[in-house]
This record gives sequence, structure tokens and C-alpha cells, in this order.
Amino acid sequence: MIKIMEYGVVSDDRIFERSSSSKDVSGVVSAILKDVREKGDRALVDYTLKLDGAAIDSIEVPASEIRAAAESMDAAFIKVLEKAAENIRRYHSMQKRDGFEIKDGRTVLGQKVVPVAVAGIYVPGGTAAYPSTVLMDTIPAKIAGVGQVVMVTPPGKDGKVSQAVLAAAYVAKVDRVFRIGGAQAIAALAYGTETVPRADRIVGPGNIYVAEAKREVSSFVGIDMIAGPSEILIIADGKSDPRVVAADMLSQAEHDKNASAVLVTTSSDLAAKVASELEKQLAVLPREEIARASIETNGKIIIATSIDQAIEISNRIAPEHLEVCVDNPFDYLGRITNAGSVFLGRNCPEALGDYLAGPNHTLPTSGTARFSSPLSVDDFVKKYQYTYYTEDALSEVADDIAFFARREGLEAHARSALVRKEIAE
Repeated sequence: MIKIMEYGVVSDDRIFERSSSSKDVSGVVSAILKDVREKGDRALVDYTLKLDGAAIDSIEVPASEIRAAAESMDAAFIKVLEKAAENIRRYHSMQKRDGFEIKDGRTVLGQKVVPVAVAGIYVPGGTAAYPSTVLMDTIPAKIAGVGQVVMVTPPGKDGKVSQAVLAAAYVAKVDRVFRIGGAQAIAALAYGTETVPRADRIVGPGNIYVAEAKREVSSFVGIDMIAGPSEILIIADGKSDPRVVAADMLSQAEHDKNASAVLVTTSSDLAAKVASELEKQLAVLPREEIARASIETNGKIIIATSIDQAIEISNRIAPEHLEVCVDNPFDYLGRITNAGSVFLGRNCPEALGDYLAGPNHTLPTSGTARFSSPLSVDDFVKKYQYTYYTEDALSEVADDIAFFARREGLEAHARSALVRKEIAE
């Protein structure tokens, strides 16, 4: 049964506590990273057999196999993939930006925005296949102008990649696909092997081993974020339907046992009805074992005195997904400061964002929405700046440069500006 608590009565420690895995996998991951760095493809093949139980003859999935997977899919699924892709493309196209340049006749200051050369996309496997992640992570990279988008994803025990995932790769126009997963796949993208190209940026969610691998390689390859367990927080008033609220909470609870589903409501009556409805829906949910563990361990219902207070609670939690289930959600939008993705009104289930609406579903978790953002086109570009001064323009400021440099005790800096002024004179 889910916990029900009243804000202001129950301690903040209980209200704001978060699930976390205490398992330390750094030693295991470090060993895998080292093996892949030293042994390349051989290590990838060995770990795929050892950890995934799959004997693979080739690491890369041929383009013909990707195309065949798309052609084998039913037309309805391909239609939905293409519709989702178009919505994602439309939304993320608005994020693309150019550099700028400032000129005053004698000086030029500017910034260039350029895409990374190679982006690595990690798509999880295991208990479920995620073609939606293929679209969400690939399309922004393509819009950014990335030269090569490569995807890694673990195979099944038969050595084959999910046909739905391959179909999504075909629709999203992924350049190359590799049948490897786990920390070894992150290592391959970070270091490069005989077959897998070295990536400049690695994005995508994964399990604790993938997260730790991304953390360990982040000092020399770009990453999007360290993804934690899935989260949803729902703000709901007394007019909300308990069946809908419970269904939305379970949409995240079924991801994994460490997922978090939280309801903050102004109605004690709704709280009780949602708790009852959760039990009813769990009983018929295919992934009941996973969802029940999530609800009973990490789920909670918090009773607040007002929607304003509910938003304050949400801002402190900084959830990955936030639903605002009230009649006038735009009245509150400006008060939300910490959330990965916000779903407004009574007709926006979080699943809409997972699959079809267009905004990205790769989001900051574990409270990191306080300082980080959803995956976007910005994750696949870098910026450099440039400066140009004429001889006269530099001569005018050379003394200022030297004055500043000497205050920092850096005489060579000062002289590098003054010598040019002396030559000009």
C-alpha cells in the first residue's frame, strides 16, 4: 500500500526522501572500461557473451538488416513512428540557433555554433525495448548537423537487436548501429575500437552500470546526464479522477523497482481514492511485480493545503516529470522552477511526452532538474568564440591590458600587449 502523509505534519525527511541504489559498481565498471580500451572489439564480443548471453559474429548491424526490420513492421507501427518523428523534429527545430558577431569598425567579436562530429546514442534493452528513445536521442542530433550518429543497444540472447528498435533507427536515419550494451558499449563509444568509432558526445539512459560508465568517461567525452530511476510527480486538486491519477502514477512505476511516483493533492478524499485505485490497477498490470515494488517502496501521496503549496513541494523535489492536473494550469506555470518536463491540464498524461507530443523524454532525474535540462539540440553542438582587433584598436587598450596583467603578477601577459604597441609607434 502506498504511503499517505500530510505536509507540515510528517517530517521533511520523509516527504523529500528519494530512492537511490546503494550498490557500488564502480570497480566492475572500471575493469570493463579498461578491458575495452586495451582489447577493443575482442572485449566487446567477450562481454556480450558473458553479460548478455549472446554469441555475436559481428558487432555492427548491417544496413540491410536495419532496412529489413523496418520493412517487416506492420504499417500502423511505422505510421506512428513517422508521426512521432515529425512531432519531435518540429519541436526540436525551434531549438537550433546560430552564432553571433559584433562589429564596431576596428574590432570583431563573435561566437560560432558547430555540431560535434560523432554522437553516440545509447538505447537500453533488457526488460523492454525503447524505439521511442531512438527517435528522441537521434533526431535532435540530426537537426544539430552532427556528422555521424551511431547507436549502441544490447542484443537478445539470440544475438539480434529488437526489430522495433531497428525500425526506429531506420526512421530516424541513424548512420550506424552496434549490437552491444552495458558499460562495455559506453567504453566503445568513449575510446573507439576497431569497429566502433570514438564519439564526441554520448547520450541516452541506461542501468546503473551504464550510468557509472558515463560518469567515469565524462572527463574526456561529453555526456548528457547521469540518469537515475524514473520519476513522476502529479499535482492534483479534488476534481481529478482517481482512476486517471493512479494510471499516470503507474506509468512510471512500471519502469523499474526504484522508480518514484508521487501525488501531491489538496484533497484527502482524492488521496484515499487514489490509494485504493492503485491497488485495483496493480492487480491487473502485466508488470505488477515491478510496479508494486516501486509504489510500496518509493511511492507516496502528500496532502497539501493549496495548489501553491503543492508547487512549492514540487519545486523542492524537482521531479523528472510533473503533471499539473487542474482546470487552469497556465495560472501556475510561471511558478514552476524545477522540473524536467511539465504536463499541463487534465488531458496530458506523461505517456504523451514519452512517445508522441514532440518535447524530449530524456530528462534530468534525481533532483538534477534544479540545474540541468532535457536533452536538446544544444547537447550536440559546441561553441567557440573569436576576436579580431586592428592595430590602432589594440594600441588604445594595451596599457589597460598590461595594468590588469601586472595586478595578477603576470608580466609576460603585460609585455605581449605592450610590445605590439611599441612596434606600432
